[in-house]
Amino acid sequence: MDRARMAGGVVAVCAVAAVALSLMGRVLWCSCGSWVPWSFDTWSLHNSQHILDPYTFSHVLHGVLFYAVLRVGLRGRHPQVGLVIAAGMEAVWEIVENSEAVIQRYRENTVSLDYHGDSVANSVSDILACSGGYLLAWSLPAWGSVAVFVVTELVLLAWIRDSLLVNVLMLVWPVQAVKDWQVGG
Repeated sequence: MDRARMAGGVVAVCAVAAVALSLMGRVLWCSCGSWVPWSFDTWSLHNSQHILDPYTFSHVLHGVLFYAVLRVGLRGRHPQVGLVIAAGMEAVWEIVENSEAVIQRYRENTVSLDYHGDSVANSVSDILACSGGYLLAWSLPAWGSVAVFVVTELVLLAWIRDSLLVNVLMLVWPVQAVKDWQVGG
């Protein structure tokens, strides 16, 4: 698969996800009307509504993890196909994440008390961030990917008191002490 087909596959995945999310009632862009492409306040209604937010970095980590899994699953062959598969996996997550059941779970068990789901633009950006993480991992030695993962997790913990691993923990098995620590920031 050449670069054009690889990019076309990722764009197709983004388009299908955008249509699915629109049909689910997700807003295209932040309803506040501000066209600023980022929102770095995780405690505001703007979080997950613009193109970039602190959680964009956790989606990069999705790509790093998907690369590792798909490298094993594809036996080191066809990493270009793996990129499109990774984008598809991220698209599925974006659709699941924006279901009412998961939105409610976020509100009940994480610090995202005002979370109302992602905008379509944010979800597409998250799919692209995941794809970027996949490409980053593809270009790095394994130790480099591990270093990117650990450093990103630590930066997110210091910055927003949340990270990919903490987010998964709080969705799957909420720990009150962790939630108290997050709110304490």
